[in-house]
Amino acid sequence: MIRKIALSALAIAPAIVLVLHLAPRGNAQAPADSISGKVFFNGTRPTVRNISMDANITCAKLHPNGVPSQEVLLNSDNSLRNALVYVKAGTGIAGKQFPAPTEAIKIDQKGCMFEPHVVAAMTSQRIEIANADPSNHNVHVMSEVNPIFNVSQVPQAPPKVAQFAKPELGLVLMCNIHPWMRVYVNVMSNPYYAITGADGSFTIKGLPPGLYTLEAWHEKYGSQEKKARVGGKADFTFVE
Repeated sequence: MIRKIALSALAIAPAIVLVLHLAPRGNAQAPADSISGKVFFNGTRPTVRNISMDANITCAKLHPNGVPSQEVLLNSDNSLRNALVYVKAGTGIAGKQFPAPTEAIKIDQKGCMFEPHVVAAMTSQRIEIANADPSNHNVHVMSEVNPIFNVSQVPQAPPKVAQFAKPELGLVLMCNIHPWMRVYVNVMSNPYYAITGADGSFTIKGLPPGLYTLEAWHEKYGSQEKKARVGGKADFTFVE
């Protein structure tokens, strides 16, 4: 009888081993210290506006047919690029102060456009704005809670440096000489944020365990909140 039980156990052992090896492959959870997801748009797809640069000879030479607006960048699955997603509240950040990174956020004026179109930086982090164009630009900060400034910038000049002490979403930095040029700067109080990439996805890494309130922000569609636990996923859908 004992011999039969032992043989039976050996017969089922390979099946158990197979299940143990296959289980992790089907695990769709985010890493244990992250929250990931996608941002979508649900509604009539907007017509992409073409930005004409005919008013400026130098810029028109660079873009004789104009350039498409970066206001709404939608993929074929209606996922949305250039949306900010950040941790707004949660036990892992409550009452904590976070130092500004030593690495600067870099913005360039290239081809009479700002690159990139949306950035995020922590409070007091250096933001360096360069001018790679052969024409003059100016850097005009249009803020609601941080100091406003407006300075000229000649071609190939050293970068202008900006630092913002207070958190603020959608701070506009524009060029008055070429009014279609603008970049949205999001000033954050903690390091837990991400901007959706080319596929509309984001991953916020390095989070302590817990439940968090996330907020997604977009320059045209506003903001919305969602709760998510570390190791999980959170998708957002903006509706027009």
